[in-house]
Amino acid sequence: MLQNLGVNASGNLTIGNVDTVSLAKKYGTPLYLLDEQVICDNVMQYKNAIDKYYNKKGLVLYASKAFSSVYIYRLINTLGIGIDVVSGGELYTALKAGFDTSKIYFHGNNKSYDELLMAMQNDVEVIVVDNENELSRLNSIAVNLNKKQKILLRITPGIDAHTHDFVKTGNIDSKFGFTLENGDALRIIGTLSKYENLIYEGLHCHIGSQIFDVMPFVEASNVMLKLAKDIKDEFGYVTKKLNLGGGFGIKYVEGDDPIEYESYIEKVSQNVKKLCKEFNLEMPFIIMEPGRSIIGPAGITLYTVGNTKIIPNIRNYVSVDGGMSDNPRFALYGSKYECLIANKASENKTTDVYTVAGKHCESGDFIAENIHIQTPEYGDILAVLATGAYNYSMASNYNMATKPPVVVVSNGEDKLVIRRETFEDLLNSTEI
Repeated sequence: MLQNLGVNASGNLTIGNVDTVSLAKKYGTPLYLLDEQVICDNVMQYKNAIDKYYNKKGLVLYASKAFSSVYIYRLINTLGIGIDVVSGGELYTALKAGFDTSKIYFHGNNKSYDELLMAMQNDVEVIVVDNENELSRLNSIAVNLNKKQKILLRITPGIDAHTHDFVKTGNIDSKFGFTLENGDALRIIGTLSKYENLIYEGLHCHIGSQIFDVMPFVEASNVMLKLAKDIKDEFGYVTKKLNLGGGFGIKYVEGDDPIEYESYIEKVSQNVKKLCKEFNLEMPFIIMEPGRSIIGPAGITLYTVGNTKIIPNIRNYVSVDGGMSDNPRFALYGSKYECLIANKASENKTTDVYTVAGKHCESGDFIAENIHIQTPEYGDILAVLATGAYNYSMASNYNMATKPPVVVVSNGEDKLVIRRETFEDLLNSTEI
């Protein structure tokens, strides 16, 4: 189990020393839970490491697509790091939360005109430009607003990060960024002088997600700093900022072996410093974008067990009151999770294997497959661990399901930060 989880005298699972079974009774299920202390600890690990190894010349950005809400933006803001946002909705939420716009970086491969306008009108610090059309649109908006806009150029560095195909973003066949291998990146740099209201600040790359190996990140720094050298030599532009992205893996199940994040930062920083000296480059301001690794381990999801279906020698199903509407990651990626019965947490898991099935009208509506849990019975509370990232943020209203609430535990207390949707909420955009 995760370090913030435990078992109390009643034999129930706890998170942050709060009884999960009591929380299920109080708020109902499905229910997302987040441990605020874990989020803070993970942020500070990154912040302290980047300050240490880059001599305080760097910035951690929380990749807020992992989990976006007013609560998380306010918390991240108080911790002194920045955020990246990838949509008008995420930006709007950050602004409503009072986030420091000097620490907002705006990403996305197909930002609309209105989104770019919104970002510039609200003085977003940096816009990460993904393609040539966006350069033109952004410059036009900047001219109309009589503003100068700082930009980073997103580069696809051609690196295979050995992760799921759907979360690889740095190889040549990617919808993201300017391709390095075909000369596109340098060609675009050569056109920047015509965009008079855009200020070249530097480069960005992101090679994928749920990565356990340091070497792809080291190789990314090799590629990006070589590009920075070529840009300086050929066009005279200085790369002031280098964003090396995120994608650091977390432990979902036994066998997952994530690297120590400080160790990663140290090893990459050693390579960055070596290459800057070798290439005669001024050390750029280093940016990194952890998301899943900040909030993923902080969360669990609770469900109520409904029906069980035993097919001898085939499969044992245990159905719960949620599913792919609140956690689509199994359906998308075949993602694995550790589960247990929260009200039987002190008991040993059975030797039988179970598939946790959702309530939706899809044969592939699973949350976990072939797992060991305590013997499930109707009314039990099933906990799925490490669900802080890409569960709430990817939730849907499939089958007109209402999205679950989010409850934060902190200092032994619980706090509702996102209420459960109602059936009336589902009708908000429907003509009656």
